[in-house]
Amino acid sequence: MNAPVNTAKPRGAEAEYFAALAAGRLMIQRCCDCGHAIFHARPFCPQCDSLSLSWEQASGLGTVHTLTTVRIKHDRPYNISLIELDEGVRMMGRVEGIAPDAVKIGMRVQASIIDQGGKPLVVFTLTEAA
Repeated sequence: MNAPVNTAKPRGAEAEYFAALAAGRLMIQRCCDCGHAIFHARPFCPQCDSLSLSWEQASGLGTVHTLTTVRIKHDRPYNISLIELDEGVRMMGRVEGIAPDAVKIGMRVQASIIDQGGKPLVVFTLTEAA
């Protein structure tokens, strides 16, 4: 069973995020007033409500915060992990290059951008230090 495909076109800050991702850059926002790091892209700071946000390129380095392994009948299992990036935001993704059951909380990972079905997708792999 395949997951439904979202056909809605991103707008505003979300469109800027996906354009950068398509260009190979993982970007996050930062509030110019309170310094709060922001992900998912938004039009205002969820911490202080400021409309003054800037974009910065994330290092892509992070730590597995939590995870689950998904098993769907007749499909290979895969993990869905919540990664805390070093910049202070959390994002969902899968850790590749390792068996889904071998992914552990606390592992250090590095983001990369792959093409999946003609769209950019952020995935993670273990860092050298892991």
